[in-house]
Amino acid sequence: TTAADTQGAVKQLCEQGIDLLLFAGGDGTARDVMDTLQRAGRADTLPVGGIPAGCKIHSAVYAITPKRAGELVALLAGGSPMSLVAAQVMDLDESLFRQGEVKSRCYGYLQTPVDDTRMQLTKQGGVNNEAEALEEIAAEVVDTMEEGVLYIIGSGSTTQAIMQQLGLANTLLGVDVVFNHQLLENDVTEERLLTLLDSPDYAAVRIIVTVIGGQGFVFGRGNQQISAEVIRRVGVENITIVATSEKLRTLGQRGLLVDTGNEAMDNQLRGLRPVITGYEQKTLVTIG
Repeated sequence: TTAADTQGAVKQLCEQGIDLLLFAGGDGTARDVMDTLQRAGRADTLPVGGIPAGCKIHSAVYAITPKRAGELVALLAGGSPMSLVAAQVMDLDESLFRQGEVKSRCYGYLQTPVDDTRMQLTKQGGVNNEAEALEEIAAEVVDTMEEGVLYIIGSGSTTQAIMQQLGLANTLLGVDVVFNHQLLENDVTEERLLTLLDSPDYAAVRIIVTVIGGQGFVFGRGNQQISAEVIRRVGVENITIVATSEKLRTLGQRGLLVDTGNEAMDNQLRGLRPVITGYEQKTLVTIG
């Protein structure tokens, strides 16, 4: 096969809304995958795992062996929470290669499961306590906020940390709306959210929610204002989930839950979802 075959296959898989991408090859294949995911806008969100099957395999996106790659998939299919890290995609430095020097360089990053016993991963930082974890989550969200985008911020102490990072007043037990890093409205209702979604003033809309600690609900508990209709109009792909690693740990193997009151919407929300757990850190969790 050629690079075009790889890129075409990845593009079609992205269009089908996959939760996890596995590919076999070497560093050249990893670059083809990364380039396609970047064009599709999914390089920072779609979990990727490489099955080593090429001549050059320096990239951190690859499992140590094909068997270890299979073990990772089995863990994910069984509902085990799994952190994600931005792993390097390495390949030959083409300019140096033309000069007769063989040297690899980093061409970019893909989101890869963290598993030191199964993956060729670079080192990963950690946080020491819950307060620091909240600060890192807030910093990650704020740093990636875009101008012209309307943000619907759900209830909870984790999302409160985001509002505090922005220097904005928030409704701990309600839903707030932010636009261009400024508070648009506090404590909005479902009706008001639907009205805002009718406005042509916003380039896009995103929802940021956290997990109800001890219960594991993402929607349907404490944030009913973000209804199935609101989610439908915003798009499931425009939802960001935030939670500390400790909060996810307390859920055990049960995973996350949704109860929007609309079974069709609940089914759309189910599956593997990345959860922001720190700065440039994500954990892959199943919504059941």
